[in-house]
Amino acid sequence: MTSLTAEPTTSQEFFFELTRKQLTERLDRNFRATQIYEAVYQQWRDDFGSITSLPKTLRTALGRSLDIRLPEIHRSFDSDDGTKRYLMRLADGELAETVFIPDGDRNTICVSSQVGCALACTFCLTAQLGFVRHLTAGEIVAQVVMAQRANIDPAPDSRDHFNVVLMGMGEPLHNYENVMKALGILHDESGLGMSMSRITLSTAGLIPELDRLTREPLLPKLAISLTGATRAKRDQLMPINRTYSIPQLVSTLRRFPLKPRQRITLEYVLLAGVTDTDKEALALAGIALSIPAKVNLIPLNESPDLDFKRPSENSILRFQRILREKNVDAFVRKSRGTDISAACGQLKQNELTKEIDLEALKR
Repeated sequence: MTSLTAEPTTSQEFFFELTRKQLTERLDRNFRATQIYEAVYQQWRDDFGSITSLPKTLRTALGRSLDIRLPEIHRSFDSDDGTKRYLMRLADGELAETVFIPDGDRNTICVSSQVGCALACTFCLTAQLGFVRHLTAGEIVAQVVMAQRANIDPAPDSRDHFNVVLMGMGEPLHNYENVMKALGILHDESGLGMSMSRITLSTAGLIPELDRLTREPLLPKLAISLTGATRAKRDQLMPINRTYSIPQLVSTLRRFPLKPRQRITLEYVLLAGVTDTDKEALALAGIALSIPAKVNLIPLNESPDLDFKRPSENSILRFQRILREKNVDAFVRKSRGTDISAACGQLKQNELTKEIDLEALKR
């Protein structure tokens, strides 16, 4: 017997919060839950009334009890290089940032896991927002679905041509339960059916949660924000290092289960005169070789709200060369969407500033 009601309700439950198992429990029919999952995630239905494979009475009950509308896109920005950034307005009025990065058949959807962030990294604009709240599993999933529907060809052989990276606003492992639930929904074979090899989770290195992650049945690819390869530098730039030091982090990463030929990615932001020195390069090489890992070098996207500068191209290439001479695979990440405030968290920061200024003018 279904627990859904055909009577009007004062509030609807957000469909994207539900795993297929949870939906089955509400319907008492596994095949109905599968039909609904396939209709929403694979056929892109946004109205239960259009799912004609369901009985009309069930469609009516679902429409009254569950909301399958995606959150409103409050504002979007298009870059000259094709990158698109979205501010998604959530049910409580908060804004979540999502980025779509086109690259042929290797498109990437970058999603946020929190509104703001609690880790206070000094080179990150999101940190200036402080921590507001965790995103729910459904709000994380909805970002992926929104960006997919807005940018990907809906043809069956094209609609899964994207990867997902949890590299937007927030620290994913600080929001562990909701993030892992969201990954399970994205992975569901009747939903988006995403292989975990197409999902990358980026973390500053919360060691208890990393240890917990090693025991999960579904493991995403792992990236570590390591900006600062020596204790003094990382203590200065990433306060989390004062709680979980580099040696502790390296020890934990060595235990992380990897598939053959799979490596952890170390993300390293290059700040002129701060993290781009030869000493830092040699320390980073030692860390990468001990895990094993590859390195993504990220030249800073400058902002007037940050006290750091982007290194010169010569400095960037010199740093990369030192790593490669130590047999470390090191790549310089190409900046995308710089004309639309491409640094993580910068979009919402700018938007909030504009809204505050408008309110001041009204007064």
